[in-house]
Amino acid sequence: MTTTLRPTEPLQCAADGTRSRRYQVCVNSRPVGQVHLATDPGSGPSVARIHELRIEEPDRGRGTVAALAAEEVARGWGCRQIEVTVPGAAAGALELTRALGYVLRNRLMEKALGDSVPVLPSGSADRPMTRDEYEIWDRAGRQQYAEDWIRRGVPEADALAKASRDFGGALPQGPATANMWLSVLEHEDVPVGDLWLGRRGGRAFVYDVGVRAEQRGRGHGRALMRLAEAQATAAGLDRIALNVFAGNTPAERLYESLGYETTEYCLYKTLL
Repeated sequence: MTTTLRPTEPLQCAADGTRSRRYQVCVNSRPVGQVHLATDPGSGPSVARIHELRIEEPDRGRGTVAALAAEEVARGWGCRQIEVTVPGAAAGALELTRALGYVLRNRLMEKALGDSVPVLPSGSADRPMTRDEYEIWDRAGRQQYAEDWIRRGVPEADALAKASRDFGGALPQGPATANMWLSVLEHEDVPVGDLWLGRRGGRAFVYDVGVRAEQRGRGHGRALMRLAEAQATAAGLDRIALNVFAGNTPAERLYESLGYETTEYCLYKTLL
């Protein structure tokens, strides 16, 4: 049997160079599913993403061939990488993507907040980040963020551009940006860590949390997460989410111990 992708719409080309097209998956010309392939402005035109891949139950085994066909389309677009997101509960889909050579890059985790407000440990207190502190934090944060993507296969120029877009887009007014909270955690009056929390999609989102290098291993990361949950509750939000890069074992263990559960796995594959 021959599996092919049949376009169901013209190729959509945006002014920023990104592309999008939907296809019908056919087996011997018989429709069995759909694929939506696109490039993302946030990642640049060299990275494709499979937004949807759905195969009807009787032909579910053709999903592998359809995914490979989508990769060929992406190569034709000049893409160097392809990404896919798998729901946290879809163990079968996760196994399939890994079998096709996709590598886990990061995962999204989420937690429902209760009625009680977490309390900081004795001796710890938070305060808003000052403008001078923000300037230092912003420069270091962008560089670290770009390096995280570079280590996971994104070309340096693309990673630096992504860091500039993501930080600048989320914080257009810096620490004065609405629905964003930038805080410094102190312990015994000594700054030990920073927290960037925001409102996104009707829930709180931990954009960044970091403990100063000389203060690590003392429980301050857990205190920062307590602070994030307390701020989210104070803002009237009942859920909190975050992103964690694969391989950041200490952070993954911390979030799991605090009750966060994986909602999405984000994987990528280099197109040779």
